[in-house]
Amino acid sequence: MAKRKSDDKLVKKIFVLDTSVILYDHDAVNSFQEHDVAVPVLVLEELDNFKSGNDTRNFEARNFIRIIDQASKNNIINKWFKLKKSNLGKFKIALNEHPKKQNAEKIFGEGKFDNRILNTALVLKEENSDCKVTLVSKDICLRLKAKSLNLNAEDYETGKIKNADELYTGKSEFSGLPQENVENLLNNELIDTKNIDLPYTLSNHFYLIKNKKKTINAFYNKIDQTLRLVNHPDVFNIEPRNAEQSFAIDALLNPDIKLVSIQGNAGTGKTLLALASSLAQRKDYRQIYITRPIVPLSNKDIGFLPGDVKAKVDPYMAPIWDNLKFIKEQFADDEKMQLKIDELVRTEKIQIAPLAFIRGRTITKIFFIIDEAQNLTPHEVKTIISRAGEHTKIVFTGDIYQIDTPYLDSESNGLSYLIENAKKHPLYAHITLQKGERSELANLATELL
Repeated sequence: MAKRKSDDKLVKKIFVLDTSVILYDHDAVNSFQEHDVAVPVLVLEELDNFKSGNDTRNFEARNFIRIIDQASKNNIINKWFKLKKSNLGKFKIALNEHPKKQNAEKIFGEGKFDNRILNTALVLKEENSDCKVTLVSKDICLRLKAKSLNLNAEDYETGKIKNADELYTGKSEFSGLPQENVENLLNNELIDTKNIDLPYTLSNHFYLIKNKKKTINAFYNKIDQTLRLVNHPDVFNIEPRNAEQSFAIDALLNPDIKLVSIQGNAGTGKTLLALASSLAQRKDYRQIYITRPIVPLSNKDIGFLPGDVKAKVDPYMAPIWDNLKFIKEQFADDEKMQLKIDELVRTEKIQIAPLAFIRGRTITKIFFIIDEAQNLTPHEVKTIISRAGEHTKIVFTGDIYQIDTPYLDSESNGLSYLIENAKKHPLYAHITLQKGERSELANLATELL
């Protein structure tokens, strides 16, 4: 078995990328080390349909086209050539889609781009019998069709985490804190942990300190290696209903934490807590941005919807408006505060808009909330964070098990990628919310259905 693995490494490999991979990562062609990469010419034709627009897939399409355009200045792109670094394999645009043996179009039907891409991969397999030819696609059905033709197929693994079920949660239980330290903690004193054997010290981390019959909420600061009490009675009239929500509020209100992620099922309070915390700190920031990626229904762009821009996007932003309305209702006896919230919206101190509408804006001294972040790619998350200016706080919220985009899953989405890769950074804090607080009926759906 070991010998077979060793032999497999010695076999030359050719990876054939389909459109879904390019739209996920425009630089995918440089992710296969010393192995060769081919892109069917049909993929270029499909990318041509995606090059216009402000969505991330439009950005990915344009950038990939630019890479190929740059390469074509010095190379014939339908012949193998070195695309970038000398230590990487070769690249070419594959034109031939007429295999001599198996023909995907005859088996699955003619005229469909997926079947023609399969044929291109089958041709490469016939022409390179000494190589292991593998189709790489984010499309599960296409991978299954490839395997039915005895063609190797796999998902694009770059940006994927290993196991979503073992993803960092941001919290741990600990019962070994000395009684003296417990008492000091309850008195709001900082506890030096250098001589305390905490189970997790690699990042900013929340602890449920078990002491006799009590549980104390605490925060571990990675930089100074201290524990402090977490005790937030409410934030902007929104009271935490469990320890996890207290942890989320603590991270959201902590000025030293510039990047926060909150992961959890529907009804755990992710968006509500983020919005309430931003309003509580409205004087510390120039503006509050609340956004979410638009995932069109029935694969139709929002341009198909009737009305002006506001009428088109409002249905997608409705959950955020609902949360803002709920917060206003907490001030039923405070008309002045209700008018203040309305004024913040009217003067665009609070701006609620789709992510595509905010792309390109300067994110300086902004409290920036990205809701439904599980529908972002790792590249999108990286792009958003890279635009952060001074005195900006960015909050990602979402549920990695509730994904609406066809080529992302719990392990390849941008929120999972962020949690896994940012967890050890001193400017970052994460908390996973598990207990639903929306209603008993909502909890029934989560637990039983």
